[in-house]
Amino acid sequence: MYPTLEQVDAADRYQLCSWWRFLPSPGSRVLSRPNYKQEDFNRALEAEAKIMDRISARMNEVGGMTPEISKSLGWGNQ
Repeated sequence: MYPTLEQVDAADRYQLCSWWRFLPSPGSRVLSRPNYKQEDFNRALEAEAKIMDRISARMNEVGGMTPEISKSLGWGNQ
Protein backbone atom coordinates (compact mmCIF):
# COMPACT_ATOMS: atom_id res chain seq x y z
CA MET A 1 0.00 0.00 0.00
CA TYR A 2 1.34 3.40 -0.95
CA PRO A 3 1.84 5.91 1.87
CA THR A 4 0.03 9.23 1.88
CA LEU A 5 1.84 12.44 0.98
CA GLU A 6 1.63 13.41 4.66
CA GLN A 7 3.36 10.16 5.66
CA VAL A 8 6.06 10.78 3.07
CA ASP A 9 6.66 14.29 4.40
CA ALA A 10 6.97 12.96 7.96
CA ALA A 11 9.12 9.92 7.13
CA ASP A 12 12.73 9.49 8.14
CA ARG A 13 15.52 8.58 5.74
CA TYR A 14 15.32 4.86 6.41
CA GLN A 15 11.58 4.73 5.72
CA LEU A 16 11.97 6.74 2.51
CA CYS A 17 14.64 4.33 1.30
CA SER A 18 12.47 1.35 2.17
CA TRP A 19 9.55 2.74 0.15
CA TRP A 20 11.90 3.58 -2.71
CA ARG A 21 13.15 0.02 -2.85
CA PHE A 22 10.00 -1.97 -2.16
CA LEU A 23 6.95 -0.09 -3.42
CA PRO A 24 5.64 -1.45 -6.70
CA SER A 25 5.73 0.77 -9.77
CA PRO A 26 2.94 3.34 -9.77
CA GLY A 27 -0.31 1.81 -11.00
CA SER A 28 1.08 -1.69 -11.37
CA ARG A 29 -0.97 -3.26 -8.59
CA VAL A 30 -4.18 -2.54 -10.52
CA LEU A 31 -2.96 -4.68 -13.41
CA SER A 32 -3.15 -7.85 -11.33
CA ARG A 33 -6.80 -7.32 -10.43
CA PRO A 34 -9.29 -9.42 -12.37
CA ASN A 35 -11.26 -7.37 -14.87
CA TYR A 36 -9.41 -4.14 -14.15
CA LYS A 37 -10.45 -1.15 -16.22
CA GLN A 38 -8.10 1.23 -17.96
CA GLU A 39 -9.53 4.16 -16.02
CA ASP A 40 -8.73 2.35 -12.74
CA PHE A 41 -5.13 1.96 -13.86
CA ASN A 42 -4.91 5.59 -14.99
CA ARG A 43 -6.31 6.84 -11.68
CA ALA A 44 -3.92 4.70 -9.63
CA LEU A 45 -0.99 5.63 -11.85
CA GLU A 46 -1.62 9.34 -11.44
CA ALA A 47 -2.07 9.17 -7.65
CA GLU A 48 0.85 6.83 -6.99
CA ALA A 49 3.22 8.65 -9.35
CA LYS A 50 2.71 11.85 -7.31
CA ILE A 51 3.62 9.96 -4.16
CA MET A 52 6.65 8.32 -5.74
CA ASP A 53 7.81 11.71 -7.05
CA ARG A 54 7.57 13.10 -3.52
CA ILE A 55 9.49 10.12 -2.12
CA SER A 56 12.20 10.78 -4.70
CA ALA A 57 12.35 14.48 -3.83
CA ARG A 58 12.53 13.76 -0.10
CA MET A 59 15.26 11.17 -0.65
CA ASN A 60 17.30 13.83 -2.42
CA GLU A 61 16.67 16.21 0.49
CA VAL A 62 17.94 13.75 3.10
CA GLY A 63 20.93 12.43 1.15
CA GLY A 64 19.50 9.36 -0.55
CA MET A 65 20.38 5.72 -0.11
CA THR A 66 23.60 4.77 1.64
CA PRO A 67 25.39 1.42 1.46
CA GLU A 68 24.57 0.91 5.14
CA ILE A 69 20.85 1.52 4.66
CA SER A 70 20.83 -0.64 1.54
CA LYS A 71 22.45 -3.52 3.41
CA SER A 72 20.07 -3.11 6.33
CA LEU A 73 17.02 -3.14 4.05
CA GLY A 74 18.16 -6.13 2.04
CA TRP A 75 16.23 -7.29 -1.01
CA GLY A 76 13.56 -9.46 0.59
CA ASN A 77 9.85 -8.86 0.26
CA GLN A 78 8.60 -6.13 2.53
